[in-house]
Amino acid sequence: MEERPRNNSGRPSSGRPSSDRPARGGRTERPGAPRKVSEGREVSDPRGFRAPPQERDQSRIRPRIFEPDIPEDVTGEELEKSVRAELLSLSAENAKVVARHMVCVNLYMDADPELAHKHAVAAAHHAGRLAVVRETAGYAAYRAGHYEIALKELRAANRISGDVSMWPVMADCERGLGNPLKALSLAGSPEVKRLDKAEEIEMRIVASGARRDLGEVDAAVVTLQCKELKNESDEWAVRLRYAYADALEAAGRLAEASEWFSKCAAIDHEESTDAQERAAK
Repeated sequence: MEERPRNNSGRPSSGRPSSDRPARGGRTERPGAPRKVSEGREVSDPRGFRAPPQERDQSRIRPRIFEPDIPEDVTGEELEKSVRAELLSLSAENAKVVARHMVCVNLYMDADPELAHKHAVAAAHHAGRLAVVRETAGYAAYRAGHYEIALKELRAANRISGDVSMWPVMADCERGLGNPLKALSLAGSPEVKRLDKAEEIEMRIVASGARRDLGEVDAAVVTLQCKELKNESDEWAVRLRYAYADALEAAGRLAEASEWFSKCAAIDHEESTDAQERAAK
């Protein structure tokens, strides 16, 4: 029997030219093999096509934030029961952290608004889907003068809950951002009809301020002319009378302004305004 020629490795050779043999990875026309280098690995790569690695969506990675220290004596139980009830959808551990941050918001709101804002940001970081937390964050940002952040948080709270009570603050945020027309748009929206009396008065005051921002001082006075100016008992009465007197003064109606500053001082028993001093000018 004729012996078949052997190759260098000592194994029998097929006798076919090497150029006619399939590549080490098999024939490239096999089903599933890539036809174009641009579609995957090289055509002769036995591993075939493999999709390129996908980059991780950075928008889905929640960034770490600065969390201010919480005093050890703050437990979270200091919150009103109704607010704590809204945190029950969170895990017990997370609810406690959020509650303690929210207590700190109330604790520092007047003394250190910026620190209160940082605690509110931390609370919203842990419970961003809860309306009460986003609303708290909005008010804290507003008090600290961060109007753009405040507007974002209050809008989120409104989307979650449908509550329109923060509408006047949202309008004032627009004023703070230099958008008086947007403030007036909010003041004229259908949602205003759902405000309670105190919030309705607050919206009038904001709308009057927006008119003054636009240089419409007479319109600012008219905005505040309402039957509620006769009210002497509700908490909002002092603010309304003071705003009306201030608008009159801005319009150059000084005698009327002095009269209304006096009327404001008459019901401002806690002396929360400087109405008495301004009436004496």
